[in-house]
Amino acid sequence: MNEPTAYHRPAGHDTAAVEVHHPTPLSPAHTAPLVQPGTIPTVASVVLPDGRVVTGYAMEPAKPEQVATKPAVSRTAVNIALGGIGFGAVCGGLVLLTSFIAALTALVTQLIILAAVVFGGWVAVQVFSASGHSGGTTVNIRKAVLKRNHFHG
Repeated sequence: MNEPTAYHRPAGHDTAAVEVHHPTPLSPAHTAPLVQPGTIPTVASVVLPDGRVVTGYAMEPAKPEQVATKPAVSRTAVNIALGGIGFGAVCGGLVLLTSFIAALTALVTQLIILAAVVFGGWVAVQVFSASGHSGGTTVNIRKAVLKRNHFHG
């Protein structure tokens, strides 16, 4: 009595009949487009090569959207090129400025060395030419005699 059926239910359990309801889709209400008086388009008829006649409203061909024309070269590329040209023009001036500063530094260095040589030579002449000096008093201290803190020359 409790043997399973084909639907794996114990025998003796009867199931009631199942009713299935399918909903009926609602179709949307179609409204006619509002046409202003005097603007009704004309109906055109076309005869096909096989003899059939097709009647309908004439439609204007779809116009493609106008695409904004782009310049052949982007503005960024032009700005980069102009910047490079300007930098190249400035580099020439910077090279000249650098060369001028280097030359000025070398000139100042040579003037300092020249001044040191001339001043050093003048000092050397003053020191070593004292033997030929004819004016003033010459005192030879080695021959002097010192007695009781008095100098006798």
